[in-house]
Amino acid sequence: MPATMTALFGGTGPEWEAREVPVPEVGRGQVLVRVRAAALNNADASVLAAADPTAGGTGEEYCAGYEFAGEIAAIGADVSGVSVGERVMGTQPRSFAQYVLADHRHVLRIPDTIGPEEAASLPTGLLTEHGALQLGAFRAGQSVLITGATSAIGLLGVQIAKVLGASTVVGTTRTASKEALLVSAGADVVVVGPGDSLTEEVLEATGGQGVDVVLDHVGGRLFAACLPATRVEGHLVNIGRLDRAESTINLDHLSSRHLHLRGVSFGFGRPAELGAVLAGLVPEVIPAVADGRIRPVVDEVFPLDRAAAAVERLRTGQALGKIVLAVP
Repeated sequence: MPATMTALFGGTGPEWEAREVPVPEVGRGQVLVRVRAAALNNADASVLAAADPTAGGTGEEYCAGYEFAGEIAAIGADVSGVSVGERVMGTQPRSFAQYVLADHRHVLRIPDTIGPEEAASLPTGLLTEHGALQLGAFRAGQSVLITGATSAIGLLGVQIAKVLGASTVVGTTRTASKEALLVSAGADVVVVGPGDSLTEEVLEATGGQGVDVVLDHVGGRLFAACLPATRVEGHLVNIGRLDRAESTINLDHLSSRHLHLRGVSFGFGRPAELGAVLAGLVPEVIPAVADGRIRPVVDEVFPLDRAAAAVERLRTGQALGKIVLAVP
């Protein structure tokens, strides 16, 4: 194993800076993974901007990245069930590097049917969407509304809902040209546009009852429109704020329909909780990845030394699916 590695750091300017730093030493309960691919998330661009000292940012330096795939290079004490050389994907800060230290509970075996670029695109989306469906008390045979469904994470949500037995999946997109993408992912109904007709179209698709579960990635006005589009005693789970964090809702819709409202963010502050959410993927979701029923949409793969081009692609908001870094 080499003594040093290349890693990407933010906090010095508008782009990440490649540095040669020591390979971390594996500790108790950890695995050291030789990273082969790492995926970008929307948070990568916002965190990079917030730390940029040339544009009024904090100037606090950090090693970037949250999502990776590779093979286990070393195993710490008190770790069982994995072995050196095994291919794994996972979620962990500081993953834009040739090696990443991860809590052993935060990695999953990669099915033999997919490569590292696809695998790196999966962990955050799988755990978030499956975890949100669980929080929404989803059961097979129920209907699901997914807003912002053509985002990389939303596309996984559509596929997971269908794999778990959703009767009807309604997906939203602002762009008519993306309707076919949603249908190919498994959406039964696609609502196109800014959301002015969302409530009416969802009620029409569900016989006037509304959906059982909403996974909202948009926030803002669209979130407010989801309330009257949800059945009595239904569940709404807010995941993201692609529009904005503020939303003015009609409390009559919330109370008269007896709705259950939850917010979710599976962060790294509670390792055991995140480990449990990842473990929940193993019975049904990971087998569906292995047999092709769930597949990430990869927009483009950039080499690590072209990370600036990768984050610029992310900033455009035009990517169809995940943007991935190939790590040499």
